[in-house]
Order: sequence, then structure tokens, then C-alpha cells
Amino acid sequence: MADADKNYDYKCESEEERKKRLHLKALDVPFVPGVYIMHDKDDKIIYVGKALSLKNRVRQYFGSQKGMEPKVIAMVSHIADFEYVLTGSEAEAFAFESNLIKELRPRYNILLKDDKHFPYLRADLRQDYPRFEVVRRIKQDGARYFGPYISGFTLNESLEAIRDHFPIRHCKKDIAKAIARGERPCLMYHLGRCCAPCSGKIDRERYHGMIDEVVAFLEGNTERLLDELREQMNEFAEQLDFEQAAKLRDEIKKLEKEESDHE
Repeated sequence: MADADKNYDYKCESEEERKKRLHLKALDVPFVPGVYIMHDKDDKIIYVGKALSLKNRVRQYFGSQKGMEPKVIAMVSHIADFEYVLTGSEAEAFAFESNLIKELRPRYNILLKDDKHFPYLRADLRQDYPRFEVVRRIKQDGARYFGPYISGFTLNESLEAIRDHFPIRHCKKDIAKAIARGERPCLMYHLGRCCAPCSGKIDRERYHGMIDEVVAFLEGNTERLLDELREQMNEFAEQLDFEQAAKLRDEIKKLEKEESDHE
């Protein structure tokens, strides 16, 4: 457990110093499930939240506020410090968060309605060809949920990255029926942004291999994707296809910048 600093005089620092201190502290948060607890300058607990990846969640608060809801911006402006508790699973974090909220009734949990109106990415990984969709509520339906995203900008960035680098499907088609009808691939396939499972272009095992990569990406593991892009870039360069190599170079720079912005 990482505790808030009880001996630090938060009232004496400037707003710029506060933001920098919290940003740097967020860098040390691990990529594991847990519960985070926000304190104000009087050491009063003002918000409690849970996360599958504590680092991904906490750093959202102290990064760009573009697309962040006004109530969240107001809460962040009152955060003087935070602490977190590691848990063994997302379910354990959910139970711990629920108990703390009931016991402490933090102000912003009440104002923000326990994050229920924030968007999540949902995928039912039990399906043969799952897709990721944006939802507003978590249901006990056996699917995987990623989020909540406190900023619409952060959510859109994640969706754009998935669509750019992982050619999984985003349509709502019944894949089994589409294959039975002998459907042809849509435009997204020809643009290289979908592997066309509806036309039988990819089997279940290979498709789930891509889904595993998307899950790793959403959980904060971008290094695997960067390694693959660097390898592809080098292959294009060796083939003297400098146009494709340059495109991949730009994509790598974009991903590296996004990662550094989060750190």
C-alpha cells in the first residue's frame, strides 16, 4: 500500500508544484489491480476508485484534461495527495472499493455517481470473433470491461490506436450468418483495418491472438506493439519500400509520444 504523505504541508505549494508532484508520484504506481484513494489539502478523503491497472487509471487524472468532464476537473483541482491499495484481482478491487465508499461516503463519489456514467470498453472474449464496444454500465455478464475512461479524449485515443494497429472487427454483424451467406469483405478489409472474419478470412485461433494483443495494449503493455512495428519498419526498409517504412516510423513516434505523455 502506498500512503499519502501526512507530514507534507500541501497548503504552502503552488498549483504548478502540486500538479508536478502528483504527476511524478503517479509514475511510480504499478500496473496492477487495486483501489486508489484521493485526499484534499486537509487530508480529507474526497474520492475512492478501483482499477484493473492502477497506473493507467491514476495517471489519467494528472495528464491532459482534454475531454474530461467538468465535475472530474473540479475534483482533480482539489486533490492534494493520493494513496492506493493493491488487490489480487479486479473483483477484489471492486468489493474493497464498494465497502470503502459505503463507509466513508466521499464527496465526489456522490457527485460523480460512482463513475457509472463514464464510458467503458467492453468485449465478450468468449465469442469466436469478439469486438470492442463503448458502454456506460458494467453488467455481470462475463465480458471484460476496460475503464472507466474519465476523459472522452483518452477513450477516443484508445479506440483510434486499436483501429490503426489491430485489424479486428468493429461491426455488429452475426459472423456465423455472414459466413454462411458467403458475404464479401467490406471496405474496411480493403483498407487494411479489418481481417474480415465475416468472409472467413481468418480463423478463431488467429483472431483471438490479435484480441490478446489488444487486451495487453489496453492494460498498458505497448512495448509488444512497438517491437512489432519496428520489425516491420526494418523489413520494409530492407525491401527498399521507404514509403511504407516512413509510415511505420511515424506510427512508432506517435505511440512513443503517447506513452511518454502518460509517464
